[in-house]
Amino acid sequence: MKYLKFLIVGTFFGIVLSKSEVISWYRIYEMFHFKSFHMYGVIGSAVVLGIISVQIIKRQKLKTIDGGEMDFTPKRLSYYRYLIGGIIFGMGWALTGACPGPMFILLGKGVTVMIVVLISGILGTLAYGMLRDKLPH
Repeated sequence: MKYLKFLIVGTFFGIVLSKSEVISWYRIYEMFHFKSFHMYGVIGSAVVLGIISVQIIKRQKLKTIDGGEMDFTPKRLSYYRYLIGGIIFGMGWALTGACPGPMFILLGKGVTVMIVVLISGILGTLAYGMLRDKLPH
């Protein structure tokens, strides 16, 4: 019962993503072919909302759900790793038509081929976990 609120928020978020068509393969196809502003508008809105939210959290000195301090210390930027990671993520997104969040929504909507994508994502995460110490960070 203590996780019910997360189930409710996640279900609501899934409905919003579904109704806004951001889980649509066609919308993702349009984005990667630069044929529509729809996905760029949604992603851009999320970035702006994130910036505003972080500024509110910093200025109000809000705490985590457990009452701890939120840490926003800047990290050393390594453009190389973000470029490689972004390319891999984008290729996976373009090939499957789904990023990690919508995989679950599409599976819930009955797109059973997403099981293959979900299992592949889990295996990729496990491979990264096993190779993490050997990768440049």
